[in-house]
Amino acid sequence: MNQRFGYVALLVAMGVAWGSTQPLGKMAVSTGHRHFGLIFWQLVIGAVVLGLVTLLRGRWVLPGLAGWRFAVVIALIGTIIPNSTFYISVARLPSGIMSILISMVPLLAFPMALALGMDRFGIGRVAGLLCGLAGVALIALPQGSLPDARMAAWLPLALIGPLFYAMESNFVAKFGMAGMDAVQAMFLASAVGAVICLPLALGSGQFIDPLQPWGKAEAALVASSVIHCFAYASFVWLAARAGAVFAAQCSYITTGAGMLWAMALLGERFSGWVWAAMAVMLLGLFLVQPRLQAVGQGGKLG
Repeated sequence: MNQRFGYVALLVAMGVAWGSTQPLGKMAVSTGHRHFGLIFWQLVIGAVVLGLVTLLRGRWVLPGLAGWRFAVVIALIGTIIPNSTFYISVARLPSGIMSILISMVPLLAFPMALALGMDRFGIGRVAGLLCGLAGVALIALPQGSLPDARMAAWLPLALIGPLFYAMESNFVAKFGMAGMDAVQAMFLASAVGAVICLPLALGSGQFIDPLQPWGKAEAALVASSVIHCFAYASFVWLAARAGAVFAAQCSYITTGAGMLWAMALLGERFSGWVWAAMAVMLLGLFLVQPRLQAVGQGGKLG
C-alpha cells in the first residue's frame, strides 16, 4: 500500500511539474526571445542535467553509429521542430490553450501507429480521436472561446508540435533507442540537438547572451528546462516500476495542471467553451490510451 501511494504521489507531482512548463515557456518569450535561442539553451541545460544523471548512475557509454543517427532524428523531430512551433505559438496563444493542445499527442500517435502496423483498429480509440478533433473545434469555432478570434489562425501551427511528438513516439516504438536507456538517449539527443541548434541561433540572430542581465524570461527558461529533465527522468523511473500505461496517466494531470498554472502565474481566465474542450480532449485521451491484455505487459501495480 505504501509503495502504491508513493507511485501515485510521484505521478501527481510529475504531472503538476510538467504542467508548469507551458506558462513558463510563455514567460520565456515575453521579452522578445525567439525560438532558436531558447531551444539552444534548453538543450544545453538538458544535456548538462541528464549528463550528470547518467554519470551518477554509472551508465556512461560511447554510442555507435546507430546511437548518433537516433540522436539526430530525435533532436530534430522531438525538440528543434516542435519546440520552434511551440515558442512561436505560445507567444500568440494563451498558455492554457497550449496545455490543452499538448494532450493531442497520443490522439495523433494512434492513426500513425495504425498506418505503421503497430496498433490495431478499435471503435473506442477512433471515438477518442474524434473527441480530440472536437476539442480543437470547440476552441477554434465558438465566439468567445479565445480572447481574440484572430488567435484561431495560430491553432494549426500550435498543433505541429503535438504532431511531431506523436511522430517521435512512434519512431521510438518502432525502431527503439539504439541500445540506450531513455536517460542516455535523451542526453545524447540533447547534446546533438544543441550542436545543430547553435548555428541556427547564431545565423538567425536569435542567440541569447547568457552574460546579459537576467530577468523573469531567462529564469523561466532555466526553470522550465530543469523541470522537464527531472520530470522526464521520473517518468522513465515510474514507467519501469509501475508500468508504462500507469505512468502515461500523467497526461491528464499535466493538461489540468497546465490550465491551473496558467491561471496562477499568468492570470489567464478561460471561457466555458475552453473548459468543455479540455473535458472532451481528456475523454479522448482516456479512450485512446492502450489497454493491456495481460498482467505481464506491465501497467498493473502489485
